Amino acid sequence: MNFFDKAKPYNDLPLLPPKADLETKEILTKTITASRALAQLNGAIRNLPNPSLFLDTIHLQEAKASSEIENIITTNDDLYQAVVADKKFDNSATKEVISYKEAIWLGFKHLEKKPFITTNLCIELVQCIKQNTAGIRTTPGTTLSNTKGEVIYTPPSGEQVIREKMANLETFINENESLDPLIKMAISHYQFEAIHPFSDGNGRTGRILLLLQLKLEKLLDIPALFLSEYIIHHKDNYYKGLRAITEKNDWSKFILYMLDMVETTSIKGLDRLESIIQLMETTGQEIKERLPKVYSKDLVEVIFKLPYTKRQNLIDIELGTPKTVGNYLIALEEEGFLKSVRVGKEKLYLNQKLMRILEK
Repeated sequence: MNFFDKAKPYNDLPLLPPKADLETKEILTKTITASRALAQLNGAIRNLPNPSLFLDTIHLQEAKASSEIENIITTNDDLYQAVVADKKFDNSATKEVISYKEAIWLGFKHLEKKPFITTNLCIELVQCIKQNTAGIRTTPGTTLSNTKGEVIYTPPSGEQVIREKMANLETFINENESLDPLIKMAISHYQFEAIHPFSDGNGRTGRILLLLQLKLEKLLDIPALFLSEYIIHHKDNYYKGLRAITEKNDWSKFILYMLDMVETTSIKGLDRLESIIQLMETTGQEIKERLPKVYSKDLVEVIFKLPYTKRQNLIDIELGTPKTVGNYLIALEEEGFLKSVRVGKEKLYLNQKLMRILEK
């Protein structure tokens, strides 16, 4: 039994692996269905002619949802316009979401070069998210409270203690091969959140680590899952699951929750991906028939890379002179494929049907 006092630093947070039955029949059954759904999504991504085409959109959607969990709210319009437009956006929420998206890429590129998840990588991620020089928490007195202001958890205190817990987590993530990777991912996520190594940005860093672990375990070639969406819609059960481990050493509920998150988001991600591909193929065929002089495979790809595009995007991939590509975009708007929007002094073009799929 864990003897836990929510008002005192949890320096006795048990090291990994946990002393508990982590592979019950229910958990193993759920692991099979979650793994199958994830494999189907990964297979679909692998079979794309250009797997990187939708990555910016996927990462921005994940960044938006993960930030929303921390009450950092922005709209799809503000977010995608901020990425495409030259205008500098003063919206701090939009800036934080874009920084989060950049942190996903940072982690992904790190694993391509060096397939290990380390404490130093976690520090790099949080610094990218927060756009500062944050490091491991050194100031005592950190507590987590509920909406009523009541303390519900006090994470470990003291830099040395935190670093020792993180070193143990590092070893578990990179070296433990005795557990199914999805079960291991769930355990690692709890432990990172319980250690709470940073003054701010722990939740967002922890959710990026979920994607990176799937990559590390070769379960998902490209981190292309909207995992945070699931947490938004099932937030109470997420926190109940975390508390059950801390207070009762009951891992079952949280592991099942995390497995269901992977399964549900994989199924939805595959459906969303198929919808975008179908729309892209249909749109391409319609442009070819109605605007044969405008059509090219590269043009169709650029208007599906992000919901908003602009003249410079077409110039960058050498589709023509500024005047030529400007005429292309005007023709696409006249035929109803795009809708122009003025942002500052720029004119952006919105792929409304793509945006509707993303907002489902």
